[in-house]
Amino acid sequence: MRIVLRSLITSLLFLLYPYLVYRGIQEGVVWFAPIIIANLYLFQAIKSKTAQERFNNLDIVFLLLLGCIFYQDLVAKLIPIFIQLSLMSFFGKTLRKGKGPSLVERFASLDFPEIPPVVSRYCRHLTMMWTGFFAFNVAACIVLALFAPVSWWALYTGVMIFVLSGVLMIGEYIWRHFFFRTIKIELPDRPIPGVKDSIKGMIINGRTIWQDVRAS
Repeated sequence: MRIVLRSLITSLLFLLYPYLVYRGIQEGVVWFAPIIIANLYLFQAIKSKTAQERFNNLDIVFLLLLGCIFYQDLVAKLIPIFIQLSLMSFFGKTLRKGKGPSLVERFASLDFPEIPPVVSRYCRHLTMMWTGFFAFNVAACIVLALFAPVSWWALYTGVMIFVLSGVLMIGEYIWRHFFFRTIKIELPDRPIPGVKDSIKGMIINGRTIWQDVRAS
């Protein structure tokens, strides 16, 4: 229960981060949001099981604390870039030779243990799409952080990224049904999981798959 509560609080803080930065800049306390996130990464560093993971977390802590003194506005806007880079790397890593199956296929295998080659290719293309989406977000976050008003940056990182993610998920779900009709004979005799079931599976099994990808 404590782990779940801690995860929920952490997720909520990251979701609110763009708004906290926006308000911090407006109120002249831009250091407030980075300090909160720095403490989260410090906690992760303390809990880390490997030296590499510990140093990675401490590097972020050091950068955020440094940003509380120098280049406050710019450094405060780095967190969404780190998150999108991590997601891009997480998805993209499984596309590299010898690192497969693709991330989407790993989730799909929870519903279909024996995945036909045509579905495996579909999962790989879908993984490529999400990798490209996160790469686009990295570029957008950098451009907005450097050249746009903080309100635009907060709107994109705090709202539009999630709206676009939802549009992609719904669009893929609709396309999935059209695509799978053409290859129905090659699929196991099981219904295609809906969006709700897919999200539930990602939440339940996400941590296990995350650890599996990191270890590969």
